[in-house]
Amino acid sequence: LESSLDEIRDVFARVHAAGVIPLSCGGDHSISLPILRAIAAERPVGMVHIDAHCDTGSNYLGSNYHHGAPFSRAVEEGLLDPKRVVQIGIRGGVNDRAMWKFSHESGMRVIDMDEFVEMGPKAAIAEARRVVGDGPAYVSFNIDSLDPAYAPGTGTPEVGGFTTREAQLMIRALEGLHLV
Repeated sequence: LESSLDEIRDVFARVHAAGVIPLSCGGDHSISLPILRAIAAERPVGMVHIDAHCDTGSNYLGSNYHHGAPFSRAVEEGLLDPKRVVQIGIRGGVNDRAMWKFSHESGMRVIDMDEFVEMGPKAAIAEARRVVGDGPAYVSFNIDSLDPAYAPGTGTPEVGGFTTREAQLMIRALEGLHLV
């Protein structure tokens, strides 16, 4: 796994060095860590993270490198500035407050699904823009952020997610951020 992470980092480092803003689709969230290692090597970046899960876990089956932990590793490695990270749509039966502990304790702004429902997509993105500010920012959209009615094939479905329309509104509203 770790050699695969190195290979992914090396590809994205070349893309980043060429001045290209990468767009990656597919895989699980374990690919975010090597991408961040490439694009945030010079300075920590902010992040808009739309997901059902925080993905700030730790050891799972003997490894700290898995789809449920890339963002805690990225903070520990100085790649993400947790004060410039917003996580939108967090929910699920497995995601009790203790599972979100790293996100909260490191200073990430967590907008769980209940809060999102109260504020709506426009206000959630306004808050995301406030949190990430004008600095460089990474965007991560996990398919399990959508309700399983819209994305039933995801490996980690969580009921009560976004509609496709809400997702479109949020992604489009990120226009103008300093995306990396």
